[in-house]
Order: sequence, then structure tokens, then C-alpha cells
Amino acid sequence: MAQPRVIVVGTGPAGVRCAEALVEAGLRPTVIDEGLRDGGQIYRRQPEGFKRPYAKLYGSEAKKAEDLHRSFEAIRPQVDYRAETLAWNVTANTLHVLHDGNQTATLPFDALVVCSGATDRLMPVEGWNLAGCYSLGASQIALKSQACAIGRRVVFMGTGPLLYLVASQYVQAGATVLAVLDTSPFSQRLRALPALAARPGLLLKGVALNRALRKAGVAIHSGVTPLRITGAAALGVQGVTVRKRDGSELHIDCDAVALGYHLRAESQLADLARCEFQFDSGSRQWLPKIDSDGRSTTAGVYLAGDGARILGADGAEAAGRLAALAVLSDLGRPASPDPMPALRRTLEKMDRFRRGLIQAFPWPHAQAAALPDSAVVCRCETITAGELRRVVKEMGGSEVNRAKAFSRVGMGRCQGRFCGHAAAEVVAHAACIPIETVGRLRGQGPVKPLPMAALENAGGVNV
Repeated sequence: MAQPRVIVVGTGPAGVRCAEALVEAGLRPTVIDEGLRDGGQIYRRQPEGFKRPYAKLYGSEAKKAEDLHRSFEAIRPQVDYRAETLAWNVTANTLHVLHDGNQTATLPFDALVVCSGATDRLMPVEGWNLAGCYSLGASQIALKSQACAIGRRVVFMGTGPLLYLVASQYVQAGATVLAVLDTSPFSQRLRALPALAARPGLLLKGVALNRALRKAGVAIHSGVTPLRITGAAALGVQGVTVRKRDGSELHIDCDAVALGYHLRAESQLADLARCEFQFDSGSRQWLPKIDSDGRSTTAGVYLAGDGARILGADGAEAAGRLAALAVLSDLGRPASPDPMPALRRTLEKMDRFRRGLIQAFPWPHAQAAALPDSAVVCRCETITAGELRRVVKEMGGSEVNRAKAFSRVGMGRCQGRFCGHAAAEVVAHAACIPIETVGRLRGQGPVKPLPMAALENAGGVNV
């Protein structure tokens, strides 16, 4: 009897635990990894030959990172592992990938588990298009993959647990962190304590990170309103200015800013697989529909980890294993169903914590309304807030894909990953309509730019 063709996309926490469960059941899944090595973004590995200890590289997450890496090393001979391979499109029971720089391939599947993770959620601020302004994720990549900081004097600005985690990782690595500027008022965290108490260990870890940063001399300001990142095109970032809770302005001279507002689900492959989406009012973003075990609305397509729900690394591990068990059940393969109720309970607890994080560190959507017309929203295409407002008021572009067609917002290299959520907020405010009415940028293949040679090898791409 031929083995079912099962593909797992991603080797972060969800992907590794999913592949591990499939191997335990006797399958040999194909594992697609866009990166050079396994680990995903949160547990991104350092390059071969680098010898920095886990504690310095991952800080408080060191033990979890090492365990995930060791787990994948153990199953690697039993999977068809394809590193440096981009999953760029999904059609009927077929995954389209790019490998070796410009070679395309089609991989038929009986079951596809998308563990695509998440990317930074960004709210523009005047001057964020200057050289020296990075996302939190990019700041992590520089530290983990290149053993360098993004600047000599760094300010971290935004909100969410990742803001404090990456700042602490920079301190651990010996970088100079001047300040953490959090847009969320501390009172929000106090109100969210009942929900955050669903994971007391993680709550205490967050408190410890805060204390460690203060002990290292890092200034922490909560409840700030970002005003501008200052600098010049030729020199890049030279400072950041915010309004403090008391109404006074604070300016900090620096040469780099790490910016981020929690995370957004990397859901383009789910979109291309024709999965249905629903609006999550708490986080103000569209998420693919899944059942309690990770099944999407498209037969044979399963979604796990932060690409479906932002539950963090621990939640992603549980979701990845649960999705694998759902795959095995649907394929009629023998697997113990005993862990499934426990995994579901784990995810329910983590979803309570997720809702607490949304309350404690809210997405600052009001900042989109306050952006000056001259502020760049889409960095790829240099589309300003004023241009988006003009599209709404003069051209009727009150739906985000219509605004995209009129202005080119979201048409650049990032395909709306950086600007999509903020652009929707600008459009919603200009049109005086609820954010869910604006809709979401529709995913199109390829989800990331492909070399022209690859398009020739594929015989062209329908987009």
C-alpha cells in the first residue's frame, strides 16, 4: 500500500512537532523549509560554524530552542527535508515550490499542513522608511543569523511581549539598548491579569524580562504615542520622538529603531488554498477558519501555529502535533487518539492567554488616523497616508483591494505584509466605516517574488 503524500510547510515549533508526530505514526512526510536550517523565526538557528551558546542567543527561551532543534535532528533522516525551498503557490492538491535559486517544482499531496508562522505587525510612524529602522523580526535575524546588532545605539518601539524579548536578547548579546518605548499603558496589563493568569509561568517570565531590562539600565516607558523617527536620507535614523503619558515629548538620539506591534498571521498560502477567513475583532485582523484540530475549510489542507492563531511558540507546538493527529485520523492511519483532548485543552488555555495579550498590548489602530498625510504607509511603493485618503475620498476606494488597485499599496516586494493592516486602518478611518468592512488584501501567487528564470522554467505563472 502506497504511503499517503503528506507535506508540512515550515520548521518552526508547529512544523517540527507536526513532522515528529507523522514520523511516529510511520509516515515519511515532505518538509518544506524556506530557511537554510530548521527552527523557524522564533528559534532561528545560527549559521554553521557559529558557536554562541543557546543562553546568549535565545535568552529565556534557550531550553525550548535547544529541545526543538534536537527533536528535528532526531527525525531528519526519516523525513524528506527540503531546505531553502519556497512554497509560493497552492492549487488543487498541489504545492508549488522554488528550490536551488530558480528551479520550480510541483508537489502533489493528499494532506498539506501549513505551519507558516507569523510576521511582524507594523504600524507606520513618520520616518519609519529611513535606513536604520527595522522590524523586531529583522532585528532578531541580524542577531541570530549574522551575529550583529542593527545599530550601535538601539531603541525598541511598539508593543507586545516580543518587544521585551528581543530587547532582552540584545542586552544578553552585549548590545547597547537605550530604551523600550511601549504604546500600551501599564494599566492595560493590570486589567488583563485574569486572562494572563491562564499561563502564570509565562506571565512571571514577562515580569522577569522587564526587571532584567531595567537592571541593565534600559529606560522603559509605557503608554507612549510615537510621533516621528528623525534622520536624513543620506544618514538614516538619528533619533526617535514620542509623546509620554503626561503629554510631554521625549526625544532619544539613536542610530537604529526596532519596531513591532505583536504579530500578524502569515496566511497567504491558506488564502491561495481557498480556505475561508473570518474577522477576529479582538486583534482586528482576518484569520483563516479552522476547527479545533486544525482542519481548514478546504479538504486536505490543515493549518497549525501562528499562521492560523497567534498562540506563541508553546501553542504552536501543541497545534502542530494536533494537526498531525487530525491528518492521520482523516487518512485512516493508526495513531493513538488519547493525546487529542489534552492538546485541545492546552490550546484553549493558550487562547485565553492570547485574548489577555490582546487586551494588555492592544494594536494601536488610532495611530493610523493620526498619521500625517506625508507619512509613508507602504515602504515598497512609497505610498503615503495622504494618497490613501485621496483614493478613498476622490475615487471611492473604501475596500482595501480597490484602494490597492488605485494606489499600488501592497503591490511591492512584501505583498502587503508590512503595510496591509495599517493601510486598512487608514482607509477605514478615512471612509468612516468599521475596519472589518474594509476587507483584507487577497493573496496571490507567487506569495513572494520569484526570479524571471524561475518563471521561464515554470512556463509562466498565472497571477
